[in-house]
Amino acid sequence: MALMTETVLNSGDTAWMLASTALVLLMTPGLAFFYGGMVRTKSVLNMMMMSFITIGIVSVLWVIYGFELAFGSKANSPWYGNISFSGLGGMVNDFTNNGGIYPIPVLVFAAFQLMFAIITPALISGAIADRAKFVSWAVFVAIWSTIVYFPVAHWVFAFGNKVGDTVTGTGYLAGKGLEDFAGGTAVHINAGAAGLALAIVLGKRVGWRKEAMRPHSLPLVLLGSGLLWFGWFGFNAGSALAANGIAGLAFINTQVATAAALIGWLLVEKIRNGHATSLGAASGAVAGLVAITPACAFVAPWAAVVIGFFAGIFCALAVGLKYRFGFDDSLDVVGVHLVGGIWGSLAVGLFGTHVVNSIGIDGLFYGGGTELLVKQSLGVGLVALYSFVVTLILGFVIEKTIGFRIKVDEEVEGIDLNEHAETAYEMSSSSRGGSF
Repeated sequence: MALMTETVLNSGDTAWMLASTALVLLMTPGLAFFYGGMVRTKSVLNMMMMSFITIGIVSVLWVIYGFELAFGSKANSPWYGNISFSGLGGMVNDFTNNGGIYPIPVLVFAAFQLMFAIITPALISGAIADRAKFVSWAVFVAIWSTIVYFPVAHWVFAFGNKVGDTVTGTGYLAGKGLEDFAGGTAVHINAGAAGLALAIVLGKRVGWRKEAMRPHSLPLVLLGSGLLWFGWFGFNAGSALAANGIAGLAFINTQVATAAALIGWLLVEKIRNGHATSLGAASGAVAGLVAITPACAFVAPWAAVVIGFFAGIFCALAVGLKYRFGFDDSLDVVGVHLVGGIWGSLAVGLFGTHVVNSIGIDGLFYGGGTELLVKQSLGVGLVALYSFVVTLILGFVIEKTIGFRIKVDEEVEGIDLNEHAETAYEMSSSSRGGSF
């Protein structure tokens, strides 16, 4: 990212990007609450710690080499950036150059993209709740981020370093014309496919389908989904890299799609089970957030409602597939993030229109034919296949070396006690005085 002295800093855009970066970071603690509420009492702390350790590991790796591997252009490769181990040194006065010059500091852009790199592996943790060694999870996060997320982020988000008419370092899918505004492929399909692979590697929880494994705290689930919803405005609208009309479009589409998905999920529950649950409302909202992520700046608000509504329906139906196929995706990472990400990415090929965004391509329903739909399908298939295969291999290697799954008796007793020597709730009382 070369120094562009003729570019003048836009303080308004920079302020918006700093705020968006903070919003996206908030999503990972929000995810910790969301996942933490969904597990049993004996697993709460471990579930939340899986998200927090991810923040620590990925943040450090991002500075050392992650940002360069994802967005570096010196290698001029469609598959990866470059690694110079510069530690982001010498970038303080540089402006962002990603397919063109943006009047915001490159370190702000790097910080913003870091938050995406953090939450993606954190999402995977929900697929293996209750049964993964904490140290093994940490090792997995470090390696997976390096060989899966950083390269895939380059494929999708790297639009190259543009100097004059010359562009270097464009990612493979970005160069092919994939439209993924904020991470339907790089984040959600990537995490969902990886979650499926790890669920296969670690196997089923003790007592799965025989014992009740209900969420221990639905208020925590709702709190987590609310924080995710709030932070997602930075996730999607912030991806405009400016405080402009595209950011406004992404913002409103994020809201209405999420609301529609919540309704769609509850409708399925009401028809199927006779009850609309709080867990369904929270899960439906997340499904809508996932689905609108790739499409938020390429579709009209009415289309966002349609995308969100069907996301709620599709994901509500998909979460039951784990029982049919026999894999224990503990917190429905596959049903929500993989299925929702696929639907949202393909929906761009149906509802996308240049009317709302001049750089967009018209989809099938706007007379554009199947061209965009084919490009979207390529992105979906390539990312899902790469993430699943590499994660499956990595998971088996960790399992066969240092071990990935805790012992059966430790799982039964509780992973919090055995991995962290703590419990989420102190049930005993040592009070010797009278009660108040």
